[in-house]
Amino acid sequence: MLDGFIRVAAASPKLKVGDVDFNVQETLKCARRASSNDCAVIVFPELGLTGYTCGDLFAQKVLLDKAKQGLYNLANESSDLNTILIVGLPYVLNGKLYNVAAVVYKGEIIGLVPKQNVPNYSEFYELRHFKPYDIEGLVMAEDNICFGKAVFNCSGFSFAVEICEDLWVTQSPSVDYVKHGAQVIFNLSCSDEIIGKAQFRRDLVKMQSAKLVAAYIYSDAGFGESTQDLVFAGHNIIAENGTILAESKRFSNDEADAITYADIDIEKLESDRRKSNTFASEIGGDDYINSLSFDAEFPDIKPNRKISKTPFVPESTVDLESRCEDILNMQAAGLYTRLNAINCKTAVIGLSGGLDSTLALIVMIHAFDKLGLDRKGIIGITMPGFGTTARTKNNSVRIAEEYGCTLREISISDAVVQHFKDIGHDMDVHDITYENSQARERTQILMDIANQEGGLVVGTGDLSELALGWATYNGDHMSMYSVNCSIPKTLVRHLVAYEAKRTSTVNEGLSKALADIVDTPISPELLPPSADGKISQKTEETVGPYELHDFFLYYMIRFGFRPSKIYRLAKIAFDGVYDDDTIYKWEETFIRRFFAQQFKRSCVPDGPKVGTVSLSPRGDWRMPSDASRNVWLEDLKTVKE
Repeated sequence: MLDGFIRVAAASPKLKVGDVDFNVQETLKCARRASSNDCAVIVFPELGLTGYTCGDLFAQKVLLDKAKQGLYNLANESSDLNTILIVGLPYVLNGKLYNVAAVVYKGEIIGLVPKQNVPNYSEFYELRHFKPYDIEGLVMAEDNICFGKAVFNCSGFSFAVEICEDLWVTQSPSVDYVKHGAQVIFNLSCSDEIIGKAQFRRDLVKMQSAKLVAAYIYSDAGFGESTQDLVFAGHNIIAENGTILAESKRFSNDEADAITYADIDIEKLESDRRKSNTFASEIGGDDYINSLSFDAEFPDIKPNRKISKTPFVPESTVDLESRCEDILNMQAAGLYTRLNAINCKTAVIGLSGGLDSTLALIVMIHAFDKLGLDRKGIIGITMPGFGTTARTKNNSVRIAEEYGCTLREISISDAVVQHFKDIGHDMDVHDITYENSQARERTQILMDIANQEGGLVVGTGDLSELALGWATYNGDHMSMYSVNCSIPKTLVRHLVAYEAKRTSTVNEGLSKALADIVDTPISPELLPPSADGKISQKTEETVGPYELHDFFLYYMIRFGFRPSKIYRLAKIAFDGVYDDDTIYKWEETFIRRFFAQQFKRSCVPDGPKVGTVSLSPRGDWRMPSDASRNVWLEDLKTVKE
């Protein structure tokens, strides 16, 4: 199970009510297709070996005997498949008829799991035939088959089974199953279609997976069930911790639509469970749940699931705009709450004409407007130095003027030249001292003007820069409140672009300036420009592409993935964009810088958390500044072996 990925499937095979032989063969067809696709587990609909809509035929012994024999035939004929089958049938135990799910693997019936909640309302009348199962512990059916509630442990992952109505009740069996270690829940269902039910069902499966921090695989009956009174659509759904990974086309009679696949990331689920102490505190549960273990070995798979190059950025335009609006509101809420709390009506910001300072200014505008403060209380300071280009300077001036802020220009050149003389540094040596002296001079100006005006210095650095340590210690690294501290660089660009679009109908000049900033190369502009006056120092040529670093950051911090797994995910996400060596090079750079630069993150200013990834030393990320990176680099090296 390489990187924790397993392939699962939900199937809705063709069915004939009461024709067990036909149903077994159709189930086998799907099982063989799934096995050839390296599927580890496939789940079939409720009572799928007989059909759910048999009605009073369930009282006929000939059908019940045939169903049991069909189960044995299915087990025997699937003994060559390296796939676990979960199928439904009626089953008699101790004189009572139960609606059960059978877990079958390599010719063996591992266990029978009975339905616990049997509906008897509206169109459902199951109590007419089936008994609800309420016995604690396992009992033994014939041939020493385990019968009862159980968590199945197999090949590095644990799963459990519930049946249709078990999901729809207030206390689903799956709640107790996950308390006893189940990572994946399979549901055999025969849910009929009525207006509005599909969306409700979809939301139910999605939210149950989120509530359980689990994967939830829902198999629904389709064509072949009786339409005497009901219609069935074969609505199969696979969700993982609140995200729908795959969903079938309803009302399809096409064999190609009979199986719905998805690749589940078990390591991702386990990471989220470890992080949640409230989840951990529930482990155990009150009900007695049995554990059934068996050996299986599934092939390693290359995950066939969408892996976004930009995990911080929604792919849908509608979702992205909604996300941008929410983030700007959260950033502004953090700033105006701070300003209000300290009764401050003035804020100071350094404007570089780059993305980060522009976003910070946008947030300040929103905060001041919410507080009803005069925008003139925002003091934007442009501080040209040795590397400042006309493009960035002009853009910083334009946006300050269009927003109606107070604008001041203070050149840092003379002060830095004097500083070089004071410390004995050669002006022609463009080293780290040359660069950082400029950043610290700018910060000194901002702090001192804030003191003069009784204001607050708003920081502009973003999350990606914090991760890489791409900030001058006690220079742009420092402020009095840092509004961008949990915004990754790949998202900063979209936020500024969103503001450009939003303002296009009310202020065309502002919108054009913002759009040009979005198109400007990312640079600290600390080295002299090229002969034609263009930016010569481009950040991504030095530290690497931010889209790669944000990808590494997301999976390392959000889920704690191993570097080798992150590398393999990046290969999938950036296929055709970067070659393997490039991805490896920049991931190695990321690891080295992330560990080496923790000392900067240990003393960053306050700022609002807006996403699931944060590096605040007071919030989500506590790390010693002298931690070794060797284990992470060694794991990354394994991909070369």
